Amino acid sequence: MKNTQEIDFVNKSTLKNGLRIVTEHIDSVKSVTVGIWVKTGGRHETESKAGITHFLEHMLFKGTDSRSSYDIALSMESVGGYLNAFTSSEYTCYYSRCVNTQLDKALDVLSDMVLHPSFPEDEVEKEKKVVIEEMKMYRDSPDDFLFEAFNSKIFEGHELGRPVLGFEDSVSAFSRQDLYDYMKERYYAGNLLISVAGNVDHDKVVDLVSSYFDKLEKENREEKEQPLPAFQKEDLKLTKPIEQTHYIYGRRGLNYDDDDKYLLLLANTVLGGGMSSRLHQNVREKYGYCYSIQTFNQSYTDTGLWGIYVGTDKDYVDHVRELILKELKIMQNEPIPEKELAEAKSQLKGKLLLSQESTSNRMTRLAKSELYFGRFVTLDELVENIDSVTSEQIRDFVQSFFVDEHFMEAILLPEN
Repeated sequence: MKNTQEIDFVNKSTLKNGLRIVTEHIDSVKSVTVGIWVKTGGRHETESKAGITHFLEHMLFKGTDSRSSYDIALSMESVGGYLNAFTSSEYTCYYSRCVNTQLDKALDVLSDMVLHPSFPEDEVEKEKKVVIEEMKMYRDSPDDFLFEAFNSKIFEGHELGRPVLGFEDSVSAFSRQDLYDYMKERYYAGNLLISVAGNVDHDKVVDLVSSYFDKLEKENREEKEQPLPAFQKEDLKLTKPIEQTHYIYGRRGLNYDDDDKYLLLLANTVLGGGMSSRLHQNVREKYGYCYSIQTFNQSYTDTGLWGIYVGTDKDYVDHVRELILKELKIMQNEPIPEKELAEAKSQLKGKLLLSQESTSNRMTRLAKSELYFGRFVTLDELVENIDSVTSEQIRDFVQSFFVDEHFMEAILLPEN
């Protein structure tokens, strides 16, 4: 079943140089969110240039040939909008949210940042210090510190194992020319996607984007293959001057297009998807062993991450581990009761529908559909796939997924 109305409001065009434009028209709002997505992230860097994607994201806000950094900041704030950006392992996004009458300005500023950055030498040196302070901030956060160590170990020897921020040595060595070289290598038309959601007209967006980007040359480039090394089970034990113990039990997960992704999504929700989940009710509510326990589920093009995180007292770790393994074993042996599964499905579908209230979320969903599937994935398709999952399918799936030999344990203990 397809939501024809939803499809009718979503449009896609591709410029002659390969740049893609996707829009979703939403009648009921007066705002618009515009995103320029670049299919490049931490996994597309060399070892010596680790962190350059994220550093470049910072530097695009530092001025263009015709705008200072202050001009960029003021451009959207002066009309009640805002600019921001983020970098992940697989993509970078520069975006603006504003009233729909300011669409022209938003695209003008964003395109200027991406096409005409000036990279002032003094700003390059200053921003190195800013990013290194950002690294220290995450290192001072015990859960962030542990997640980075866990990720580095589980993808050891692979580009996904490097932190998106890079390393102090690599960031300190970046030059102005390195930024231009990386942009030339990764910011080409076929690697760009413009995603717009809000009260907009598709043809107008295409005309505006064409006026800025049609001069970019068409290039056909193949991505370098990045085969995943075999998983080596090796637990991590780290220490820091902290009060609480932080614990992760996790494994490599499923890619975005895996046939079993909806099975894992529902198993994830039942186990750790909120205060009503099994882990929260058992570990926190029944025994009081923690303040927070949750599951995480991250997908990439070719792999993923799944696991359980908890912050607890060092004296409770063995008890918590035992309770976690017990819950995984129960799910392997016993089908989820129909009422509990129905509630998990309703939770997922409710979150999907609530996310539709935000043009920023809809812009992001639009872009990720195009980046990972090359088409728009409708809400009806998502709902249909969620509703079609049975308790028996989940049990059969987790019998092979929740196997200890595929998991590793990472623990961060208080010193002394």
